[in-house]
This record gives sequence, C-alpha cells and structure tokens, in this order.
Amino acid sequence: MKTKLIAPSLLAADFGNLQRDIEMINNSQADWLHVDVMDGRFVPNISFGFPVMKTVQQHAKKFVDVHLMIVEPEKYVEEFINQGADLVSVHYEACTHLHRTIHHIQSLGAKAGVVLNPSTPVLMLEDIIADVDLVLLMSVNPGFGGQKFIENTYKKIAETKDLILSNNSTALIEIDGGINIDNAAKLFEAGADVLVAGNAVFSAENPERTIELLKI
Repeated sequence: MKTKLIAPSLLAADFGNLQRDIEMINNSQADWLHVDVMDGRFVPNISFGFPVMKTVQQHAKKFVDVHLMIVEPEKYVEEFINQGADLVSVHYEACTHLHRTIHHIQSLGAKAGVVLNPSTPVLMLEDIIADVDLVLLMSVNPGFGGQKFIENTYKKIAETKDLILSNNSTALIEIDGGINIDNAAKLFEAGADVLVAGNAVFSAENPERTIELLKI
C-alpha cells in the first residue's frame, strides 16, 4: 500500500445527507473512508452500527476502514466484514484475545489493525506487531469528535516506527484525532502513513480542497 493516505471520518458527516457525503469522498483525493463504531460501553458515546454500514457498502468506492470502539469486538468483526469493511481495527484495551481476533479478521479476507488509547504504551504491541497490518494511535481520548490533538502522539509514532522496523513488520501507522491542515504534514514527516480527519474535512467550506491540502 502507498503511504500518505487521508481517511475522512464519517463520524463528522451529515447523517441527513450520508449518501451525498460518501459520494463527495468518492470524488475527492481521499484514499480511505473511516468508520468509527462506538457502543456507549467501551467509550462514553454511541455512534452507529450495521444499518449505517449497509449505506456505506452501497455507496462507498474507497477502501473502507472500520474502527471498532466497542467491548467484545470479536463478536462483531465478521458481520462488519460481510458489510464491506476492508480493514477492521480493534482496541488493545478491549480485546482479551488479541492474537486470535487479529488472525480471525485476516482469515475472513480483511486487513487487521490494533488501536492504542493515548495512555497505552507502544511496547504493549511487541508480541503482536509482526501480525497486524496497521497500528492506529489515538491522538485524542476516543469517544467524541472535535477534540484537541495530544502532542505526545509524535513520540508514540517514533516508538511505533522503531517497533515495526525491529520486528520486520509491514504495519502502517494511522493517527486519529485532532488532525487538521496545521499538523498533517508534520505527522506524515514523523512517520504516520494514514491520517483520519473528521471535523477538519466536513466542517470545511470546501471539503474536497481540504482533503487535497491534508495530503500536501
């Protein structure tokens, strides 16, 4: 996969015009479409589930990147893949049998990612890094859009890059939370491969142009 990818997050889209916003992503220079699934238990918010995924599956032409912020994700990964997920990421903090879940996702034909909350150290991934396709570092505390970027993320990117290289892993590094035109280039320079952008894209006057600017 090429790097320097932009993944607009549907969490910030207009749910009254979801098809329109997905088609905007289809027509833009965005690489992926990011879907944040929250259950109100693992994180203090509820977003959406399979009915919205059905709409995504019907209209999305980009790679579909599903981020499960839910307890017991292993119960639901197969259905999300059946509903069109190309990549499913599960939280280290929510997944009791992480190795089994990662390999289950991959056995179903999708890419598998592991997610770390801001306070979870990168070294916790030492025994799984060679197996995953992606590491998603949360640069805000998960649960809500529009939060301020946590600066310690740059240090975690460097640590993740070192872990990937020392284990001959091919995992990409994805960053989610507080990303905008001001910090996108610096994050790519630090070693990020994929940036998730929600409010920065969907609250912009010209979302397609904003996606272009995030890639520069």
